[in-house]
Amino acid sequence: MDYELYEQKCAEIRKVNSELLEIFEKDLINAGLQAKTISRHLSNVDFYINDFLLYSDTLSMENGIFEIGMFLGDFFIRKCMWSTPGTIKSTAASIKKFYKSMMDHRKIEKEDYEYLCHTIKEEMEEWQSDCARFNDPMEENPFMFF
Repeated sequence: MDYELYEQKCAEIRKVNSELLEIFEKDLINAGLQAKTISRHLSNVDFYINDFLLYSDTLSMENGIFEIGMFLGDFFIRKCMWSTPGTIKSTAASIKKFYKSMMDHRKIEKEDYEYLCHTIKEEMEEWQSDCARFNDPMEENPFMFF
């Protein structure tokens, strides 16, 4: 795909994502969450759907369900200077809340949401361990392949 087509497709996806983030924000407000918590969840999800999923391809929110391992287990650790085992967990919580909202609004299937939750549950410990090792200069880089 040429760059102009890529940019056009990204703009279309960002427009849809903006509408989805508004739905999510309303759900968070209705849940009675504090403004700071809402802002953190929105920021985490916005980064996932508008930066990561559009980083090298034009992936929609729906496709993001199947990219969670690549994001939290690799990209987030290596590319985000603020990555820690704790931020992996809090980012995963935001993403789970977002996709739960999308399921509740019939934007994704229940089975896809369950897949996302299962992946996060099964892989979280490894992602956090890799992140701790990556951030520790005394440890071997878990992403170095010889």
